[in-house]
Amino acid sequence: MKQEPSETVVQAPTGPEPVAPPTVKEPIKATPLEKKGPDAAKAAEEERRKREEEAKRKAEELARRRAEEAKRAEEARRKAEEERRRAEEERRKAEAARKIEQSLVTKKEPGIEGEVKETPLLRDIHFDFDKYNIRPADGEILRENAAVLKTIFQRDPNAKVQIEGHCDERGTAEYNLALGERRAQSAKQFLISLGLPADRITTISYGEDKPLDPRHNEEAWAKNRRAHFIILPK
Repeated sequence: MKQEPSETVVQAPTGPEPVAPPTVKEPIKATPLEKKGPDAAKAAEEERRKREEEAKRKAEELARRRAEEAKRAEEARRKAEEERRRAEEERRKAEAARKIEQSLVTKKEPGIEGEVKETPLLRDIHFDFDKYNIRPADGEILRENAAVLKTIFQRDPNAKVQIEGHCDERGTAEYNLALGERRAQSAKQFLISLGLPADRITTISYGEDKPLDPRHNEEAWAKNRRAHFIILPK
């Protein structure tokens, strides 16, 4: 039997594995700022500063505008409040004048030519025995009377008020006549101190001749020691 020749296998020579060549790193490129150096950094810092200043300026401008708007709003509010207050004051004065006008009563007064007017809004004041000084409570009454008289004088430039001084029956007629005048004068000076014009205030004393209460006791005498107010004709 004929043998086939065997196939000879040739092996490649063995040796160390081939080594890849070393990788060469690309050099790091410098940034523009690094290339330019300190000048670029300074320019960037200047730009940052400008942006901050601009932002600050805008913020301040906004705050200023808001402050001006708030100021205008406050001025408008105050103006509206002042107008409202004036309108209310005018309304109050008109209402007071209407009440005074409605309260005036016309009558004849002995010894006075023409008609005089009285109003319960002009209240009497009273005095201690043999005194003519204004007591604190009566001072408050005079302040209220002054407000009424100012309204009357404003509505009627020719109107005047006459203050009557009265006494109780004790003492001589002459003494009481003088005491009544001092009481009327005390009331007049008090009204003048409150701003009423002196030339629109007159006084008269009736002494003990016109008692409000004709009885002869302490209660009646206290009522009769008074100053009374009337509005004189034009």
